[in-house]
Amino acid sequence: MKQINNHGKNKRRAFLHAALGLSLLVSANTWCADHNDPNAVNSIYSDVPLSPADLYDIFGYPSSDTANGEAMVAQLTFAPLPSTGVFDPDMMYKIHLAGAKRASDYKGDETLEVMVTYLETLKKTLFDFNAAEIKVTFNGKGKARVDFTGFPEGNFYEIVETNKVAIIKTPKGQKIKTFIGGRDDAFFNNLPGFFRSINYAPQFYKVSVGKYKSLAELPIPKTLLELEGNDLFNYNPQKPELGWTVKDELPAGPYEWKGTAYKKDANGNYRFVYDGRDAQAGRNVNTIGFEIPLAFITAEPATDRIVRMWGGSYVRKASSLVKAHAPNMFKSAWLGVKNMFTQELEFNNRDSDYNQVDHDGVPFSDAALSMRYDSHVGVVNLQYLREFTTRFAHLGWGFGPSISTLGLPTCFDHDNSPIPVHKTYALATAAFPRVKNCFFQKLAMPDNNWNKSGKDIPLRRTFEIFLPNLTAVDMDTTGTWPFGRRPEDQVATRFLATFLDMTKKCGNEPCNIETLNLPALWENAPIEPKTVPNPRFNDKPFLPDFPYLAEPWPEKKSYPNK
Repeated sequence: MKQINNHGKNKRRAFLHAALGLSLLVSANTWCADHNDPNAVNSIYSDVPLSPADLYDIFGYPSSDTANGEAMVAQLTFAPLPSTGVFDPDMMYKIHLAGAKRASDYKGDETLEVMVTYLETLKKTLFDFNAAEIKVTFNGKGKARVDFTGFPEGNFYEIVETNKVAIIKTPKGQKIKTFIGGRDDAFFNNLPGFFRSINYAPQFYKVSVGKYKSLAELPIPKTLLELEGNDLFNYNPQKPELGWTVKDELPAGPYEWKGTAYKKDANGNYRFVYDGRDAQAGRNVNTIGFEIPLAFITAEPATDRIVRMWGGSYVRKASSLVKAHAPNMFKSAWLGVKNMFTQELEFNNRDSDYNQVDHDGVPFSDAALSMRYDSHVGVVNLQYLREFTTRFAHLGWGFGPSISTLGLPTCFDHDNSPIPVHKTYALATAAFPRVKNCFFQKLAMPDNNWNKSGKDIPLRRTFEIFLPNLTAVDMDTTGTWPFGRRPEDQVATRFLATFLDMTKKCGNEPCNIETLNLPALWENAPIEPKTVPNPRFNDKPFLPDFPYLAEPWPEKKSYPNK
């Protein structure tokens, strides 16, 4: 453990920065431009390569290992570049953590104005705090520097080897389990099915990032059931790998759907846009992960039972990089002190030298409820509440009729439309009556196993999950979504369940967040294939101990769009 606030080191570092120009320590694999653009690192577009700045998932949940006291697990995953278990020294990653008291159950009126006012009054608690952070940088030689700043015990850092579990001791002797390396992708998901449901062209066709506003989601109704004549996105047995391993040229428009019915087979069954396969099977990620004592995160662990968590990726600014052929005088000076300070100086952990590129907080906040904005939104997304309202209504006009057609109750008011409708809203006030029941309903859990403490913990409402854009880990629960995010949670299917009416029954049982993940539901539905939307289990079993994510696969495949 090394204290950051060492005066001697700061003086020495300042001298070296001024006299020697430490920007000599530049990787040959640098970025050609600065990016502050999630779309620019979204490799689903045909002209965007896979990027280590593209964050995939963030996991946060209470640890089952309490040998050293109550602890939580925090893990951030991202694209495995330069390769699985190898990290780009021009990248920096952060996980932000902040303890908070559990909010009481929402008691306000179910109106747009009151909901906005309620969130505004909580801004100080939800948005306006300086969270502590874990910052990770790399030297390109199999080591990572882990900086802890803003925590009650003060600031310090440790240098660890990658791809090994390490124990970092805090200034007061607490132990933080650490793993920074390559793992199997824990996101088990039928991505082509999701993108088929929203008619997302870049998953199936060659669409450049510059066309994302006009040619990303085509003006075809969202749907869970294939639409008659929707040939661009309906499953084509002549091209079974379309959207999986191959992409076609996008045919010329127009792209509007002019049909009037769902597609049915000869037996009268609907065709499901999902097929339950795991698009991430056999694929790897890189990850930074920690198992952290709650008493290290907050000075009041007995009352701060919620840990708010989000992650970010950062790339070196072009202005902080120089060509390797610096003047010989600087090279000579550098060689004179190189052996003394090499390990410390080969990591660049200066925030000012980086631009933030991506943010990860709540699953599907970006993929479903926004269009991956070019400007960095991050955790403070209250400004997009009204837009989330119009977006949720836009999705509801597709998913709502599909759910009703299957004989299930939906919280979305679609005027009993027999088929999906492509409808957009300019004003949240017009969309809100359609989504009100979905936003304010409590998301029912399938049983009480999530509440391991037996405390009176209110169920979460849909609008509370996505604002702000962070994962709120409840330490008195198992941390399953929406009380955190565990690797085994099938969050994509649970997101679809937010369109169910949780006050009614789905078949013989009350609707809940796991309803759509039950094979029996689909076995009895007039639908083909008879499968849950997304795989129920990961391609590799998760480990019983830290780092919990499974060992990586041998590298043999290109990576899918995420």
